[in-house]
Amino acid sequence: HRLASLHDAANQRVFDSVIVVTDRVVLDQQLQDTIYQFEHKRGVVQRIDESSRQLAEALENAVPVIITTLQKFPFVSRQLLKLAEERGESGTGTLATRRCAVIIDEAHSSQGGETATDLKEVLGGEELREEAKKRAATEGRDDMEELFRSMAKRGRQANLSFFAFTATPKYKTLAVFGRDGQPTHRYTMRQAIEEEFILDVLKHYTTYATYFKLLKACEDDPNVERKKAAQALARFMKLHPHNIAQKTEVMVEHFQAVTRHKIGGRAKAMVVTGSRLEAVRYKQSFDRYIQEKGYAIKSLVAFSGTVLDDKLPGVTYTEVGMNLGISEKELPEKFTTQEYQVLLVAEKYQTGFDQPLLHTMFVDKRLAGIQAVQTLSRLNRIHPLKEDTFVLDFVNDREEIREAFKVYYEGAEMGEQVDPSRMYAIKGDLDASGIYLDEEVERFCAVYFKPKQRQSAMDHQAMNAALDPAVSRFTVRQKDDEDEAELWRGKVQAFLNLYGFLSQVIPYQDSDLERLYVLLRHLAAKLPRRKSGPAYQFDDEVRLDYYRLQKISEGSISLQAGEARRLDGPTEVGSGLVRPQPVPLSQLIDVVNERFGTDFNQAD
Repeated sequence: HRLASLHDAANQRVFDSVIVVTDRVVLDQQLQDTIYQFEHKRGVVQRIDESSRQLAEALENAVPVIITTLQKFPFVSRQLLKLAEERGESGTGTLATRRCAVIIDEAHSSQGGETATDLKEVLGGEELREEAKKRAATEGRDDMEELFRSMAKRGRQANLSFFAFTATPKYKTLAVFGRDGQPTHRYTMRQAIEEEFILDVLKHYTTYATYFKLLKACEDDPNVERKKAAQALARFMKLHPHNIAQKTEVMVEHFQAVTRHKIGGRAKAMVVTGSRLEAVRYKQSFDRYIQEKGYAIKSLVAFSGTVLDDKLPGVTYTEVGMNLGISEKELPEKFTTQEYQVLLVAEKYQTGFDQPLLHTMFVDKRLAGIQAVQTLSRLNRIHPLKEDTFVLDFVNDREEIREAFKVYYEGAEMGEQVDPSRMYAIKGDLDASGIYLDEEVERFCAVYFKPKQRQSAMDHQAMNAALDPAVSRFTVRQKDDEDEAELWRGKVQAFLNLYGFLSQVIPYQDSDLERLYVLLRHLAAKLPRRKSGPAYQFDDEVRLDYYRLQKISEGSISLQAGEARRLDGPTEVGSGLVRPQPVPLSQLIDVVNERFGTDFNQAD
């Protein structure tokens, strides 16, 4: 609101519009609610909660404060053309260039990929279009105006001021929004904890270890692919009814005995699961155990899409179905009420979710790096009656959690600078491979960068036709030498990562880089996947013999001592190809038992 009402020495508004952007619907709703608390005047603040057309209209009318998700920007240009057409005008699909302040929440995740540059293209307006037009005329390539516009949108633009906020910056965040890799202002996790703006989520941290022994239950001893079979055994254990039942008992009893009495009897808990099927099984297990015990606890579950359970062919599960009709949009509000106490999640609500009543987190998922910090930080919100938090972790090592938090405790620092010459070296390798030809790049880009007014339904077919020869050559190479083909795929991804990042901080004038970037982005999606190998399921071949769930540590994880690791920039990626290692199932079971075994007794 201060930005929207800011005036210069000549009493002119500094910004025509302030645009608050996030990349998640949950965050978007929370931001909208917060900003609406400040300002209710009609026409001053507009929530974009319907469509990209609504966003196009708000931008065209220069609404002072606009709140929207990042994902609507790629469609704004087409909506501007439609609006002009409805008025009987011949539009260009661009806005008049205005001065905009762009406030980005959770900036570490909001500025990756093409959607972020689409935002800059839309807000760059006519000025960006004119710049591209001049460049095209200078190079004698009027047909490539869209190409030069695509290049221009990546860099800094004089009419845009970005204000990026994040507690967990990545290397890219500091490089793109910082000054020489340093943030303009830093309010560290340590300071926020000391000033009691957030709580220290590592103060009460308890870890459990799961020990077990498996038995081969089949007569034969088949050879299995080591890595995939080991993953299948891990899945067998994670989803085993006894494992889920034991952990459910620990979690529910802790909630009943401790958590429910916190925050004036209003405390809530989150269960972080490792997969959507685990979330389904835990939800069923929680509800069953709570009913058996007669506890006044109700749970909700959050996961995307539809889940199939291989134990029950033909049965499917959805979030809405398991929550008895509560919609995805209603869920955060319902969880706030006193009716519900526990939220079980699978890849949802682990970032940006703001719920001060959340006191306890039960973790049954491997967490590392920034994901560990973001997930556990859901507990750090303050509340007048909230004195502490509690984490019960079934999976992660205390030292790994400490290292993850240490990076951000005093404020993250950038590591070694990314060397732009690496990108050119990778481009040289890709060009020399013969997978794609220069004329195919040119043919693809001639269609891709056609002005929007001249685009037709046949363009998609023409672009596919330009990509198909490269796909065929890659397929042949994959059959001849899978290692080499996967290495090439890795280099494609490395080039996309490096150019996508470097083009935001270095004003490249080389249109060949942009052409190749666009081609490879589409080619990568069409390349045949590598063979995944056999899929194992050991429900009949393996049996759980012994099981023990044991508390191994409790207390505070201190962040005071030791050096913090610096943030790494975009790096080259390998092929990720691991040669199959056949091993007898019995031998693999012995290895797993050695790793997860202990001195069992009859009680186990």
